[in-house]
Amino acid sequence: MGMTERGPRERMVFSAAQLIRRDGVAATGMRDVAAHAEAPRGSLQHYFPGGKEQLVNEAVAWAGRYASKRVALFMAGMTAPTPAGLFAAMVRQWTDEYETLGFASGCPVAAATVDCAESTESTRRSAAEAFAGWAAPIAQALMDMDVPAQRAEPLATLMISALEGAILMVRAEQDVRPLVAVARELGPLLDQAVRGGEPKHGGLRDGA
Repeated sequence: MGMTERGPRERMVFSAAQLIRRDGVAATGMRDVAAHAEAPRGSLQHYFPGGKEQLVNEAVAWAGRYASKRVALFMAGMTAPTPAGLFAAMVRQWTDEYETLGFASGCPVAAATVDCAESTESTRRSAAEAFAGWAAPIAQALMDMDVPAQRAEPLATLMISALEGAILMVRAEQDVRPLVAVARELGPLLDQAVRGGEPKHGGLRDGA
């Protein structure tokens, strides 16, 4: 759905997410959001009576839903899904963006967590819920690929935390190297979690 196809409320939530992931919460003003969304400034109070806190929380929730929906798309795009393939697709979304658009933006959920986890309890909760809502379909996808249930949730946490950490390093280095590295190094470990996929002699298999 393009910007023009969204209603003004949707546009402002989307715009808030885009500005937060570029500039952080503190540097994102309500006027900036209205301008980015091409929405009347007066409509902010109408749609977000809770002010900036409400808008930020909804932007974080939107980002969590977006990330969770991508999991199904990544799975559908693989003819023979594997845990490593799923993680590679998650990483590729970010390397494609950085190689196309530059290194200005990160994850809005991570940005809101950094800016607000200690100062704004409702935003901390929104971020925690967004991460949980993203991890759940990843864990389910892993189980669908025959990863044991007791490993699926911690591996989903590992995948998200590795991706988020690599995104941070990419923005610092202005180079996609960290994302490429985590995809390469985590892939074999993730595939070995599939039932019957463990190597006979322990350790990671070269080229797996």
